[in-house]
Amino acid sequence: MDLILRGGRVIDPASGLDAIGDVGFTGGRVAAVAPRIAEPAKEERDVAGCLVIPGMIDLHTHVYWGGTSIGVEAEPLARRSGTTTFIDAGTAGPGNFPGFRKHVIEPSLVRILAYLNVSFAGIFAFSRTVMVGESSNLLLLDLHECVRVARENADLIVGVKVRVGRGAGGSSGIAPLDLALEVAEELGLPLMAHIDHPPPTRREVLERLRPGDVLTHCYRNFPNSLLRGDGGVREEALRARERGVLFDIGHGAGSFGFHACRGLLAAGFPPDAISSDVHVLNIDGPAYDLLMTMSKFLVLGMDLNALVAAVTAAPARAIRRPSLGTLAVGSEGDAAILDIEQGAFTFDDTQGESIAADRRFRLRGMVVGGAWWQGAAG
Repeated sequence: MDLILRGGRVIDPASGLDAIGDVGFTGGRVAAVAPRIAEPAKEERDVAGCLVIPGMIDLHTHVYWGGTSIGVEAEPLARRSGTTTFIDAGTAGPGNFPGFRKHVIEPSLVRILAYLNVSFAGIFAFSRTVMVGESSNLLLLDLHECVRVARENADLIVGVKVRVGRGAGGSSGIAPLDLALEVAEELGLPLMAHIDHPPPTRREVLERLRPGDVLTHCYRNFPNSLLRGDGGVREEALRARERGVLFDIGHGAGSFGFHACRGLLAAGFPPDAISSDVHVLNIDGPAYDLLMTMSKFLVLGMDLNALVAAVTAAPARAIRRPSLGTLAVGSEGDAAILDIEQGAFTFDDTQGESIAADRRFRLRGMVVGGAWWQGAAG
């Protein structure tokens, strides 16, 4: 055996496991999970007192660094957050996906998969000084090119991304979503929909989404919030969840509010997936990375097993990659080793609200492709 993690609390929601034990890796994959692995290994790590969870999947990121103004580097993020799979949420479109593949994805030491933006240019003008929504000009939405590029890169593309709302779509309204759905249906892939300020409304968006499609930014504050003014959950959100639509946090720089978060959790509407939506405008706060986003849900009282599922099993299901997000024998050999650090911490949402907390997640190590990743934070 190549590597054994010994004595940690192993939490694998996909397998229904929460127990003290060992995890072994051979040939880049999980080889054994047991209370005690008798076989010796080339390398052993004592992780007693730590949480051992499947390699974390950040379902909404922007990591086309160097090719787009919004993109950040995946590897430094991985080393500080324990994220082993980054799902790029439409940074690249059909016009620049080949460059994303060759110059960023293929050389990456961590896994990068992608939603393909329905806009030909992807998110091409996103910075502190220049902001142009890629869905604002319907001339950029070439459906044939989307289908062609998605089919040519089917090993990497997990779905179709569209951003709608006044910011991303200008006066285009619901049209970009309808066009993106046509592409997704042709390809047999799920869709991820961003929503910002209306128009369109959350109702128009949610009523169109299909089972397995993802609404990101699901804990945004007013407007287009899923939380009613009286503290209830919008009926269209409840109906969408009943028919299998998935709800993703997508923290971002303007799309996560503690008010909506507290209200929706209290109303029994937890997220399916927790993601950072990390990009150039929030990597230094308030999102930072997936681990920081997870810590906010920890201090707001989300159940630990549900929280782990939201960054492992749930995003793996959303992208239809069952060998990810689990420690089942034979699955991809990725893991994160965490503990819960005690202290005095402050967490910020994207609306200017801060909360004080006495705990947060801390990365103690990670396994990538069955090997202990030297140099990772912790």
